[in-house]
Amino acid sequence: MRARTRLAIGAVGALTAAGFLTGCGDAGSSGTDAPQQGASGAGCAPVAGDQLVVLADDKKLQNTDNILPAVNAKVATPPLIAALDKVSAALDTPKLIGLNKAVDVDRKTPKNAAEEFATANTLTQGVEKGPGGTIVVGAGNFSESRTLAELYRITLTAAGYQVKVQQIGNRELYEPALEKGEIQVVPEYAATMAEFLNTRANGKDAQPVSSPELEKTVAALKASGDKAGITFGTPSAAQDQNAFAVTKAFADKYGVSTLSELAAKCSGSATVLAGPPECPQRPKCQAGLVEVYDFKAGAFSSLDAGGPQTKNALKTGSASVGLVFSSDGALAAS
Repeated sequence: MRARTRLAIGAVGALTAAGFLTGCGDAGSSGTDAPQQGASGAGCAPVAGDQLVVLADDKKLQNTDNILPAVNAKVATPPLIAALDKVSAALDTPKLIGLNKAVDVDRKTPKNAAEEFATANTLTQGVEKGPGGTIVVGAGNFSESRTLAELYRITLTAAGYQVKVQQIGNRELYEPALEKGEIQVVPEYAATMAEFLNTRANGKDAQPVSSPELEKTVAALKASGDKAGITFGTPSAAQDQNAFAVTKAFADKYGVSTLSELAAKCSGSATVLAGPPECPQRPKCQAGLVEVYDFKAGAFSSLDAGGPQTKNALKTGSASVGLVFSSDGALAAS
């Protein structure tokens, strides 16, 4: 489903090509290892189950990767931005999970899923007509981006534009195309795009500008966008960012719904954390769980970044908690 770079997994400020993680080995290559940090206490053994639930990041470990439209500044008229903002107003994370489930699990096309969502949420109601013209909406090479691009197509068409959706590839390809006006609109992610523009302008070791506070992240993003000729619309409530999930059966058994509760009740030898090989060293993965929450797992299972290996380990009772992506269609309630 996803091929975009995850700010939270990579080293701070270093963004690699979308779809590639700066890892420490092949996913699944090292099995289950004892973590670097010592864990005391009994912990919480894995509990198998089909339904996954995300634990609330109540101390704000992760940065704010809210979805918002990025627009070439030359075409960013008020009617065009208003049409795109209709999508932002309609989206939240549960609805985004539902859209991703429709495409990735139920196997609908991004276009069909978007059209059904637009109808169910009266997306085009009240859209004002703009000056018209041709707009190319770019999409990244993963299904969520294509579905969001189709939603933008729907509202822009209602505003009187002739709209085409074009899949471009990763951010390193579509962002320059956006600046040049080869495409005019693309769905983006606030924190990831802020750091992309930041490191491109100031080098890979630039001080990070994104944060867990959405207003601060968007302010930094817009400042960088102004220099690059990119305007940003209103961020949606929908987020696609790193998250930590357990099975519903695990959450019910141990009484956990937040990462603080996980740390307080489940730090200990029986707890198995699953994630990509580089997770133990990353500030938004295991290292961050230790620093921000004082969570200490008894063992680490080296698998993948929010992919099928980690989700399968949770569902089959091989892992207690695992790194997932917050908008994954697999998180949809049964």
